[in-house]
Amino acid sequence: MRRLRMGMIGGGPGAFIGPVHRIAAEMDGEIELVAGVFSSNPGRSRQAGEVYRIDPERAYPDLGTMVAAEKARADGIDFVSIVSPNHHHLPAARVALGAGLPVISDKPATATLAEARELAGHVATSGLSYALTHTYSGYPLVREARARVLAGDLGAIRKVVVEYPQGWLAGAAEGKQAEWRVDPARSGPGGCIGDIGTHAFQLAEFVSDLEVTEVLADLGIVVPGRLLDDDCSVLLRFSNGARGVLLASQIEVGEMNGLRIRLYGEKGGLLWRQEQPNTLTIHTLDGRTEIVHAGGSQLGPDAAARTRTPTGHPEGYLEAFANIYRDFAAVLRGESAPLLPGIETALRGMTFIDTAVRASRENAGWVRLAV
Repeated sequence: MRRLRMGMIGGGPGAFIGPVHRIAAEMDGEIELVAGVFSSNPGRSRQAGEVYRIDPERAYPDLGTMVAAEKARADGIDFVSIVSPNHHHLPAARVALGAGLPVISDKPATATLAEARELAGHVATSGLSYALTHTYSGYPLVREARARVLAGDLGAIRKVVVEYPQGWLAGAAEGKQAEWRVDPARSGPGGCIGDIGTHAFQLAEFVSDLEVTEVLADLGIVVPGRLLDDDCSVLLRFSNGARGVLLASQIEVGEMNGLRIRLYGEKGGLLWRQEQPNTLTIHTLDGRTEIVHAGGSQLGPDAAARTRTPTGHPEGYLEAFANIYRDFAAVLRGESAPLLPGIETALRGMTFIDTAVRASRENAGWVRLAV
């Protein structure tokens, strides 16, 4: 089968996430980047096209031009990848879906909950595939953790603790590719809660296979002059009665990308850490501890299928990102990928952001999370 052809929105000169998407999409030979609108500045879009080594004629000045030109080609793009700031997500997805092109998008799905609901309507009307790049659910040992929970190894889940500490925004945001992240006009109403809190939220629901039903949110602005939250504490209640804690912060000096999750059940507990992603720790009620290694023989079928190297050969962020693209490619080819985050995950994530922001601002206490 031929490789699927991808058109990218965003990811221009100096961007971090554009090259990551390109590497991840192409890692397994299923997809190739062939076109894009890499910047709202046509010159910078052409410059990015040169860096990505695509045909100069396919580095377009705007999305409408790209869609029209690519639809006219016999070798036109098969789908669109949206890697631009949040306020671009809905307009780009609207155009792509309207032109008959499936969409895979960076998270959060949109800038606001109202936009996410509109997006869900466009996805439903088009009948096309839509996916969200919640990268951390692509790690093999995150998949293994979920499988262990579903197998009942921990018993009924009682407690979920998910933390995402960073320190890179403890000072000024300027010069760090972060200006748009602290700008409500481009990011939406959530700062840290939308940027990394939504990752923590999705991971908690994904691994536990439970839904959050209520939140008690305390979102703070720590750096003087900042307009959006940069430090978040959220208590959670889950659909089975379990309690949880979500901590997300971008002002914790010394922290890098310390996403970690702990689950505790009737019979055991588990721990996974993003900065040490190749081990999963499982504790049992009788005092035993099992260390599960990426690539090891004890992995279940889903985790094993998404591991590319033998045990002891580290796999990380790019490989996890590639697993999301691999699942998306499978869906586009008519195959099944039930763990791929889709429009339902997008709606839940945006509902979480909106609810947490409003609840914290209004000092509302416990608030229902109603999608």
